[in-house]
Amino acid sequence: MRDYRKTRSSADLLALSIPLLVVFLSQLACSRSYYSAADLTATVEADPLRATATFEPTQSPTAAPTRPLPTSTQPPPTATSTPLPATISQPALLPTEDLNPGTPTPVPPIVYYSQSGDTLPSIAFRFGVDPGVITSPQAFSPTELLQPGTLLVIPSVLSDTGPDGIAMPDSEVVFSPSALDFDTRAFVENAGGYLSSYREYLVTGWQTGSQIIDRVAIENSINPRLLLALLEYKSRWVYGTPDSLSKIDYPMGYVDFNKKGLYQQLSWAVSQLSVGYYDWRGGFLNEVALQEGERIRISPELNAGTVALQYLFSRINNDRSRWVESLYGEKSMPELYKRMFGDPWARAQTVEPLYPPNLVQPELELPFLPGRTWSFTGGPHSAWGPDGARAALDFAPPASISGCATSEDWVTATAPGQVVRSEGGQVVVDMDGDGREQTGWSMLYLHVSSRDRIPKGSFINTGDRLGHPSCEGGIVTGTHVHIARKYNGEWILADGPLPFDLSGWVAHAGSRIYEGTLTRDGLVSVAQPNGSHDSLIHHDEDIP
Repeated sequence: MRDYRKTRSSADLLALSIPLLVVFLSQLACSRSYYSAADLTATVEADPLRATATFEPTQSPTAAPTRPLPTSTQPPPTATSTPLPATISQPALLPTEDLNPGTPTPVPPIVYYSQSGDTLPSIAFRFGVDPGVITSPQAFSPTELLQPGTLLVIPSVLSDTGPDGIAMPDSEVVFSPSALDFDTRAFVENAGGYLSSYREYLVTGWQTGSQIIDRVAIENSINPRLLLALLEYKSRWVYGTPDSLSKIDYPMGYVDFNKKGLYQQLSWAVSQLSVGYYDWRGGFLNEVALQEGERIRISPELNAGTVALQYLFSRINNDRSRWVESLYGEKSMPELYKRMFGDPWARAQTVEPLYPPNLVQPELELPFLPGRTWSFTGGPHSAWGPDGARAALDFAPPASISGCATSEDWVTATAPGQVVRSEGGQVVVDMDGDGREQTGWSMLYLHVSSRDRIPKGSFINTGDRLGHPSCEGGIVTGTHVHIARKYNGEWILADGPLPFDLSGWVAHAGSRIYEGTLTRDGLVSVAQPNGSHDSLIHHDEDIP
């Protein structure tokens, strides 16, 4: 079983050198942003002197007990502690006589073992090469998901990249099956720090610290353990008490008056994590920029979970040394994470890969009634929040007026399943029957009106009515429904190796978010926010 780390014995490298030499020599010949309503109305319970978080009236900020961080009882992962494929450093070629003194020595190629979620185009983008120059002794598809562990030989063209250490498994970043048994409230109360007595007012009313953690985690599909570790690392909210007003108002270290308070700070942080994770996964991101302006090329061998952390910490660190220390130092966030929650690599072994290469989308229908014609108003864009996985599509019903008009049309189920959430403009359907959206396939329907909305716990069939399209659940410019898929807690990109396929209409991304098309049998529907004629799409009475 392979470790994430780049580990191979000398014998292994020697065994690879001869065939690699042969290979190498042969190569020489909605609105544009989604926010929940809470984003606009979140306020913190305040005392008469300043608008900051306060404890319950019976407690004072200094009365919260401070507990020491737990001591790790888990040994660090060894070279066989994780199931995910490793990448190895460049193999040395056999010594040869220099027949042309003064000419540059050819750089040997890189041997890379594919990871879960890899595709040939995304790998080529990370390594800075054309897909056509990547070779392998194994057969693989140029467009589909690669089998984890596929050996690829890639020309080495990058001379300076950032650190290549794997800092966090993918399953510990997304809200995956590894967190199903995690009880946020119990953990926070047992830790006894500032968070255990914190309250904040959102549009849904007063929320405790643990309730805010759970809300941000489930809405964004980000692991609650990771949110707690980040909060403790940046401001000591979990086990202790923040030592400054700044750490109370801006616990994630991002100082912006519009992002004040726990909910806003966590929402900002998960947006950065999502950009790093999913843009790396999709082949849209290959560098980070520190606050002082230095740009760092991301090491191409990294997994999405590690890039998510690298991207987040690049947004809150001024220089390279602090950025590296936050991720890889003895007192880094990943080291704190292990002390708080045990070995993440051991948990990863039980659930990864999060989705197998032979995964196929279940049969899905368009999200409105047969016989009706709606507009395709949004191509691939963020599943939740203003930034993140480009996993969502938007559809709008016909209307005589523009804007947020009341609609009598119905949003319908694209597939059968059980409603596991129905609140705040959201309907989430678990499609594998276990009642958990962190396992298997699930579908988010956003901007579903509270009027006639289907209740939580309902079992539904394809085509059943879920509610009316609306503007509820975020900042939008017109009535519509926004849909996005997840598998094992990971948002599935709307255009990629598993593109959205709705009644035979297949999604294709444009050059920018919200742009794109749906195609079927030579027909094309172009995403247009104004619902113009070329965006119309008809849901046939008889589905082919």
